[in-house]
Amino acid sequence: MNPVVTVIAPGMMGAGVGKRLADNGLKVLTSLTGRSQETIARARAAGMAPATDEEIAASDFILSILPPGDAVALAARFMPALKASNAKPVYVDCNAINPATVERVAAVIAPTDCPFVDAGIIGSPPKPGDAGPRFYASGPAAPRFASLRQYGLDIRVLDGALSTASALKMSYAGITKGTQAIGAAMMLAASRAGTADHLYAELSSSQKEMLAWFRRGLALMPPKAYRWIAEMHEIAGFVGEDPSARELYEGAAHFYEHIAEDFDGDKEDVAALSAFLGKGSAG
Repeated sequence: MNPVVTVIAPGMMGAGVGKRLADNGLKVLTSLTGRSQETIARARAAGMAPATDEEIAASDFILSILPPGDAVALAARFMPALKASNAKPVYVDCNAINPATVERVAAVIAPTDCPFVDAGIIGSPPKPGDAGPRFYASGPAAPRFASLRQYGLDIRVLDGALSTASALKMSYAGITKGTQAIGAAMMLAASRAGTADHLYAELSSSQKEMLAWFRRGLALMPPKAYRWIAEMHEIAGFVGEDPSARELYEGAAHFYEHIAEDFDGDKEDVAALSAFLGKGSAG
């Protein structure tokens, strides 16, 4: 019998993962309590069925795919239903959280006797014709989660501590999203100083690959910046033993907070960043 998988929540990544599983023949549940009409429509389009907490607790797998600041709260919400359920689904935390936060989530789930898996997602939401993002998974129950490979997910099991997958995710996102914050900050500074054309010309000459990477990533960053604030705080916690590194990522969190506010407001900096990135297509 095919497993039943719950995916919470049906955001862009969650809905993409849910659709991939549904397209491969699985029944996919989600929670739509208090969600917007846009989210409800996205879940339905992905083939995800709404379910109660008790129905979700009777599934075979629960994949938590949320903004990182909500990871502990979601586990706490489902803890009573999971504790009462005889099904004991595998609880897979797929959020961008640091190892200390993983331990907090695992501690919430522990009294339910449900197996717990730490997972880190690297890559964009699944799209038709591609393999989708990589799910790096760790912990004793990770091989059970890996059984979903046959339903379209690219799951890679890592040896080591329970939180090894999240340590990898923090390291990777710290490089990619941290670098994007630094690049965007300097592009905006150059725009304010009147040297944007000169900076773009120099990057085009000496850093072609870097500029191309920034153009791809930063063009998509502003509407996602609000989701990266908590992720930068999690990375700051991950590097916490190095005070200077912690300050760096707390600064990145504040930068993304500013971009998110600007995107929802007058879009002055968002427009300036877009203008910088669009210089190569002018004329």
